Amino acid sequence: MHKLEKISDNTFRVQTDTIEQGGKNEVIRELEKRGKITEKSFETVGPTIGQETQANAIKAVIVASIAITAYIAFAFREVSNPVSSWKYGVSAIVALLHDVLIVVGLFSILGKILNVEVDSLFITALLTIMGFSVHDTIVVFDRIRENLRKNFNLKFEEVVNNSLLETLNRSLNTSLTVVIVLLALLLFGGETTRWFIVALLVGIVSGTYSSIFNASQLLVVWNEWDKKKHKDLKLKT
Repeated sequence: MHKLEKISDNTFRVQTDTIEQGGKNEVIRELEKRGKITEKSFETVGPTIGQETQANAIKAVIVASIAITAYIAFAFREVSNPVSSWKYGVSAIVALLHDVLIVVGLFSILGKILNVEVDSLFITALLTIMGFSVHDTIVVFDRIRENLRKNFNLKFEEVVNNSLLETLNRSLNTSLTVVIVLLALLLFGGETTRWFIVALLVGIVSGTYSSIFNASQLLVVWNEWDKKKHKDLKLKT
């Protein structure tokens, strides 16, 4: 399988299945029939490197998730009623992993349909998406923390709902400005960063959705489940 990709006016990249030196020379001879060419680089990416990239991506996501959970649990340590601080961290990670899986799933489909390849830029995009998703989620969680202190007479779900409404415009406006910039880069940027930008676009849209509709709702469901569990325990005793 051969793929010819234009990098600039006079520069092209040829991607093929794994070939030996003889196969490479044959490709060069075929290209020289169309004119004089100069080879700038030749790289072979085998299955070992592909497995290493996959392993590094998984490690990066795991390490980042643990660090984020620990940080959020520490930052929200003073807000342990009615939801424990560590549950804020877990809820943020669940929303974050939702965004990562959306991007990975999309690129799995694109890989089958358009032969899109996953490389180190893709890992960079995933980590960037994780950071953006957590940033958006923490904005909502921080407003929940403030409102819990001011409106201690309200139910937890009411506090969460009010906090979401108060931060909704900010979250949407922030995401929209980032999406506009990424669309401009997608339209006018180079070929080498196209799929990196696509990954960021999908991840940021998904991150905005999950921060509003997933993370906070998970806290509410978790709180309701805890209350039901405690109620059942009291009935048994």
